[in-house]
Amino acid sequence: MDPWVWAVLLLALGMGLTILEIFFPSAGVLGFLAASSVLGAVVMGFVEGPIGGFVVLTIAIVGLPAAVILAFQYWPKTAVGRRVLLMTPKSDDVLPNDPKMDHLRTLIGQVAQTKCKMLPSGAITIEDRTVDAVSEGMPIAAGALVRVIEVRANRVVVRPLEDEEPDGSAEDALRRPIDDPFDKDA
Repeated sequence: MDPWVWAVLLLALGMGLTILEIFFPSAGVLGFLAASSVLGAVVMGFVEGPIGGFVVLTIAIVGLPAAVILAFQYWPKTAVGRRVLLMTPKSDDVLPNDPKMDHLRTLIGQVAQTKCKMLPSGAITIEDRTVDAVSEGMPIAAGALVRVIEVRANRVVVRPLEDEEPDGSAEDALRRPIDDPFDKDA
């Protein structure tokens, strides 16, 4: 047979064995055979002539990494790849279905009353139930009305209602209407 035919066959065999080594780990046996086949293909290419040798060498240098990259693109979908690689878990797989958290999330936006002084944590009464809560950082007096703004790690976060809805009866000069800043009745 012509050395050119041998070079092409050995190069194809080397690429095929490289891909098989990726899919079926053989402790390096298939990798050794693949390297030997590619080296034999390059030698047979140079036996044909310097141009044929450089063509086979160029195909080996470009083709082997391309074959390996394509094999690694498909590898995670194989049985070996699924066992070796850890897939990213979905939130349904990781987070438990907790009825208590679901109930606490339904409290967002509702008004409650503090049961004790919150410095910043304490208890609130909402829907005739006592719930552990935490304020946004400020102390809140006992018996004050608060609004549930979020649920963070089994804790209800609350904000005082007077911070949320300021009344217009403040004696602060900055809260007076701009029309007549000196009017004491405003």
